[in-house]
Amino acid sequence: MQHTSLLLLVLLLIGNSILVLTEDKASEDKKSSEKHQQSSKELEDGHKPCKIRDVGEGRKVCVCNSEYCDTIPRPKKPSKSKFILYTSNKQGLRFHKTAGQFNKNHRSKKSEYDIHVNPDQKFQKVIGWGGAFTDSTGINMKTLDKKAQDLIMKSYFSEEGIEYNMCRVPIGSTDFSVRNYTYDDSKTPDKNLEHFALAPEDFNYKIPFMKQAMELSKNGPIKFFGSTWAAPLWMKTNNKYYGNGFIKKEFYQTWADYFVRFLEEYYKNGVPIWGITTQNEPSMAVLELKDIPTVGWSSTNMSIWLRENLGPAIKKSKYPNTVIMALDDQKLFLPWYINSVFEDQNSKKYVDGIAIHWYFGVFTPCSAFNITHTKYPDKFILSTEACSGFQTSSGVLLGSWERGEGYSKDIIENLNCWVVGWVDWNMVLDMQGGPTTIANFVDAPIIVDKKSGEFYKQPMYYHLGHHSKFVPENSVRIGVTQRIGGRIWVTAYQKPDRGIVVVILNKKDEDVTMRIVDKPMGVATLKISKRSINTILYSYD
Repeated sequence: MQHTSLLLLVLLLIGNSILVLTEDKASEDKKSSEKHQQSSKELEDGHKPCKIRDVGEGRKVCVCNSEYCDTIPRPKKPSKSKFILYTSNKQGLRFHKTAGQFNKNHRSKKSEYDIHVNPDQKFQKVIGWGGAFTDSTGINMKTLDKKAQDLIMKSYFSEEGIEYNMCRVPIGSTDFSVRNYTYDDSKTPDKNLEHFALAPEDFNYKIPFMKQAMELSKNGPIKFFGSTWAAPLWMKTNNKYYGNGFIKKEFYQTWADYFVRFLEEYYKNGVPIWGITTQNEPSMAVLELKDIPTVGWSSTNMSIWLRENLGPAIKKSKYPNTVIMALDDQKLFLPWYINSVFEDQNSKKYVDGIAIHWYFGVFTPCSAFNITHTKYPDKFILSTEACSGFQTSSGVLLGSWERGEGYSKDIIENLNCWVVGWVDWNMVLDMQGGPTTIANFVDAPIIVDKKSGEFYKQPMYYHLGHHSKFVPENSVRIGVTQRIGGRIWVTAYQKPDRGIVVVILNKKDEDVTMRIVDKPMGVATLKISKRSINTILYSYD
């Protein structure tokens, strides 16, 4: 997790002649939240509607408890010449479903905004969408009764939820734990990891929910990937979980073996791990600005460790196909950090992908992704962490539509620039935005109120769902008009079943009429509501 103190990092980078570019409060809508109930047609489709609650200043959440929670069934493929439009908006619609028809007459009246879809222009394949099984996520779910816990899990992973297919799992503690710990907190150096053991948190807050997610998923195996925050103190140069500390060189191999042991222990407990990242936000150690557990890595030493220790250790293990992702830090490190790590081909060959975080993404233009992809087309780029509320207005802001818009804007901009998926941070937090060891409270898509036994689905949840629900793994991004005027963002995909998905974010404070123009299909005219996220589905078959 990052904080505003990272602005200092930006200044440092600028001071070192690293060029970053900037890219380009709307009024609150105070209409009654009760006006936007779902239609009977949707109920016939099995859709349980959102129970809207206005929490003040026009902000709205969907209320769930052990007896009820809204659902969104998996849509059927539209018949040829038809389209389906799902809309969620600031006024209170949540996955509101309407339908329409394409007009074969391409000369039909033009709208102010035309979106041209070109399925012949193909880009990257999507890997997936998800969130993180932090200690705090599990702690908060366990404050509710079992029925409510199950409804949260179904909301994220089942066919009646938003169908996450990949999740991050911390290897040990993070700042979203209630204590600092690693898997080998020996008082003396333990080079052979004789005292290595998973923590109670793994068995109480992570593994049971991860196994439940596996059972709920109908999209094939969930791609779990592990990331380290803290390292055992005896391995570190500063003998602290946090701060300006690095792995002592005599423990480089031990640290690599630590990753392998994590894979082994999770496999033993019924959770196969798809991938690992090399270290969560190593830049935090260099700056020593927060008490967030971390390990620092220069790009040079990271390259050495990959080449001589981590890469060979993974390849020699029982799990040689484990995906390795480098960086796992801010976008603004692209491409120079990766360029340095990949200077040695023997380091580069062990890396499958590049992991990035969304914080202060305004300082990273699309060109940084384009340069990285062009130079390393065989290395995917995955967004592995994001959250709102880390800024000066910290913590939970119930019902914030603007925070949901921030998610969708970042997702669309990232995917339009070669990123293959987007993984959120904490999936579930409490009303304050914790628990956390250092009071760095943030927001999450689902918030638990343990006093009432309720949980609240935030706008962020629905914004994520407009992508994760409708764009499955192996969908391919296709050509589309990405920007049409100010405050409107667009992306498009072709699914494995050849169905087309178009996602439109409208941040304007006015409804707009749009046309989707697709040569094989014709023209579809849409009324897109103000301050909305929209997913359009259609098929050539």
